[in-house]
Amino acid sequence: MRSVASPPLPGTTVDPLYPDSDGRPMGDTDFHSDALVWLRQALEDFFLLVPDVYVAMNILFYYEQGNPSARRDPDILVARGVGKHKRRSYRLWEEKVLPRVFFEVASRKTWREDVGEKRQLYARLGIKEYIIFDPEARYVKPPFQGFRLRHGVYEPMKLARDGSLKSKELGLRMVPEGNMLRLYDIKTGMPILTRAERAEQEQTRAAELTAENAALRAELRRLRNGNA
Repeated sequence: MRSVASPPLPGTTVDPLYPDSDGRPMGDTDFHSDALVWLRQALEDFFLLVPDVYVAMNILFYYEQGNPSARRDPDILVARGVGKHKRRSYRLWEEKVLPRVFFEVASRKTWREDVGEKRQLYARLGIKEYIIFDPEARYVKPPFQGFRLRHGVYEPMKLARDGSLKSKELGLRMVPEGNMLRLYDIKTGMPILTRAERAEQEQTRAAELTAENAALRAELRRLRNGNA
């Protein structure tokens, strides 16, 4: 009996009609690149145990089959209801699932398109939330803003007093911290630590345990000597 080969996973095949890259660099400055990497990692860590949430950075998003020019490369893409596997690009007709949230990290080269053409296109496509963050606070006023789709039109999300926004789609509260966008779990109120912060936290805890163990050993020696 012949075994039936499984179809390739969405976005994994090489197709010359839909290139994997547009040749543009990831970030304009270290501020831009760092903000992107921190945001992607925070989202990946938050959704680590959620099997159907996919987070990508600078992946090409093709939204019209047969039209390779119908594409954008959102800085961060978050989709629900799809696999976490690695993709060459996100092709809407293969995924059959529209991403929920797009983030754009504004820079000198991109900010006009971020607040203009991209916002209009993403609303037309039906992306439920669109977030813009300017890590240098130089190009976009206010430097952190979000939009939620309502009746096919983006409505501005209201900033809280601390400058944060709540994402209904992600279950996260987002607040700028310098050139980083800090994420907080809405359910627990806890911040999503960066990987460097977690590593530092683990090193501190390990040092504390080492010191505690040394103190216990010293106390045991003292007790033994006292009973000798």
